[in-house]
Amino acid sequence: MHDNMEYWVWLGSIPGIGAVKSKKLLDFFEDPYNVFTAKELDFASFSFLSRTDVENLVNKGNKEKVKKHIENINANDIKIVTIKDENYPEYLKNIYDPPITLYMKGNMTKQEKYLAVVGSRKATSYGLNMAEVVSRELSRCGITVVSGMARGIDTFAHKGALSVGGKTVAVLGCGLDIVYPYENKKLMENIIENGACLSEFLPGTQPVAGNFPARNRIISGISMGVIVIEAGERSGSLITANFALEQGREVFALPGNVNSLNSTGTNKLIKEGAKMVTSLEDILEEIGAYFNDNNKDSFTKKLKDDKLLKGLDKDEVKIVECLKLEPTHIDIIANKTGLNIKVINSVIVMLELKGLVEQLPGKVYKLKL
Repeated sequence: MHDNMEYWVWLGSIPGIGAVKSKKLLDFFEDPYNVFTAKELDFASFSFLSRTDVENLVNKGNKEKVKKHIENINANDIKIVTIKDENYPEYLKNIYDPPITLYMKGNMTKQEKYLAVVGSRKATSYGLNMAEVVSRELSRCGITVVSGMARGIDTFAHKGALSVGGKTVAVLGCGLDIVYPYENKKLMENIIENGACLSEFLPGTQPVAGNFPARNRIISGISMGVIVIEAGERSGSLITANFALEQGREVFALPGNVNSLNSTGTNKLIKEGAKMVTSLEDILEEIGAYFNDNNKDSFTKKLKDDKLLKGLDKDEVKIVECLKLEPTHIDIIANKTGLNIKVINSVIVMLELKGLVEQLPGKVYKLKL
């Protein structure tokens, strides 16, 4: 078995030889070195290879380019994770078309549990807030949030996880030496420090439109499930949701205003059988089964035990729980908690002093964390 990364990079970089063909070649040859040293006749019996594929596999120019690729990878401090590597994401390995090589900055571990949070680039303020809140609460439960670092929902999903010291993974549709979109430069640095940025594309690969569906299958492939926060009728997030269904993953969707174009896709997903998310428990009860050492009840209980609730009295806990998913009007807080307005006012003053709650216009309150 040759562990020289050059051969993995070479096989993953050949034009026309995508993930499926690479995997079939590895199933037969066992090792990319054996594919690299194979002669034209050795490929003759493979019906899945076209004449052009065979020419590309034996092409000397493609073989010589690899040294330059390796130089770029090393110069940008990028790690190569092959499908045979013990750190290769376990769920991703089992999809139909896993990439044989992943490029990584940062760190991922097999022990982590991953959930994807995705949605529209042109999101509403409601969608952005919900992406941040959902990701933050998932992080508090020890889940690593996966997204695509795009503008809009993806950006706020990563920020939500990072805001509570959680781990997050960004899967990019370009090389890891490129920051896309550029305004996320600082965010990318923070993600690398607290998780990882991943790509199946070599350094230097530009973020062209055709790369993003391929990127989306990795987002869903790594994860136990995909949560779509906000999506129009033709949103790329729906492609991710479809990949998730094909891969046997859970699909969740946040309901939205029926008059909003940004909610057309999510409402349609719910109509077609996606799990509707109206509270964090809707997500946790579905994924509890993925945790071998926790039944669903004890996994959901993690939410009650998180740091936010420690040291609070029972009325403070009630109000914090009530504000977990979205900013809430005082009358709704009263209705949900059963506390009278006078008690709520005094409890909220205490929570404001503790830096946990802030007041918005019109007697609406939100969690600050």
